[in-house]
Amino acid sequence: MMECSHDIIFGWDFFKATEAVIDCGRNELHLGETSVLESREEENQRLIQVVKEFERAVIFRLGHLRQGGARGPGLFFVLPFTDRFLKVDLRTVSTRISSQTILTKDSVTVVVDAVVFYRVFDACSYVIKVNHPKLSTIQLAATTVRTELGAKTLSEILTEQSAIGSNITEIMNSITAPWGITVERVEIKDVLMPKQLQRSMASVAEASREARAKYIAAEGELKASKAFKEAAEMISDAPAAIQLRYLQTLTTVATERNHTIVFPLPIELFSKFLDMSKMFQSEGIQQVEPSKPSTSAEGSTQ
Repeated sequence: MMECSHDIIFGWDFFKATEAVIDCGRNELHLGETSVLESREEENQRLIQVVKEFERAVIFRLGHLRQGGARGPGLFFVLPFTDRFLKVDLRTVSTRISSQTILTKDSVTVVVDAVVFYRVFDACSYVIKVNHPKLSTIQLAATTVRTELGAKTLSEILTEQSAIGSNITEIMNSITAPWGITVERVEIKDVLMPKQLQRSMASVAEASREARAKYIAAEGELKASKAFKEAAEMISDAPAAIQLRYLQTLTTVATERNHTIVFPLPIELFSKFLDMSKMFQSEGIQQVEPSKPSTSAEGSTQ
C-alpha cells in the first residue's frame, strides 16, 4: 500500500510540474504579444511618421478613416492617442498555391501546382473591404484554378497553359478589384499525372512520330521519283546530255580518292552490235524454214 501511495504522489507532482511549464510558456507568449502591442502603441503615439516609397499609411482617427486617402511616401503627422495607422506594402507578392487534385473533363485525375502574382493598388480598400486579404486572395486563386482546370481536358491543360492562366487572371481581377488588389498573372508550374498514363502517352507519341517519319520518307521518295522522271525525259531529248552526266560522275568519283574507279559505258556503243546479231539471227531462221516441207514430201513418196 505504501508503494502505491508513493507512485500516486509522484504522478501528481509530475502533472503539477507540466502544468507549471505550460503556464510559463503562456506567460512568455503573453509577454511577447504585449511587447509587440506596446511597440505598436509607441509607434502610433509618435507625432511624425515616415513611410517608404513602396508603402502607404492608412490612418484612422477615433475609428474613422481620415479623408484624403492613404498617406505616403514620406512624412505625415498623426495625433497621439486619437490616431491609429496601418502600413500597407504595395510591392508585388508571389505566392504558391497549394497542390490541387483535379478531375479533368475527360475523367483524368491530375495534381496541379500554380503560382499567383498580385499587388495592392488601393491601400484603403485593402484595409477596409476584406479581412485577411492575403489569405482570401490565395483561397480565391485555389478555387478558381480548380474550377477552370476542371472544365478542360488533359490535352488542353498541357497545351493551353498560357491561355488558361490569362483566363484565371481575368476572373480573379473581377473579384479582387473591390478589395484594392490586382492580380498580375497566374502561372501553372507543374501538372503531375499517374505513371501509367505517362507511359501510355509516351507510347502514343512514339507511334505518331514513327508514322510521321514514314510519311515524310515516302513523300521524299515520291518527289525524288518525279525528279528522276523529269531528268530522264530531258536527257532523252538531248542524247549528248548523258555523256556530260558520265563525265560529271567521273569527276565526282575522282575527287573522293577512291582506289577503284568504275567507267560507265553508254549503251549506244553496243547498239550496232545488237542490230547485227539480230540480223544474223533472222537470216539463219529464213535459211532453215524452206528445208522443212522437202523432208515431209520425201516421207510421203516413200
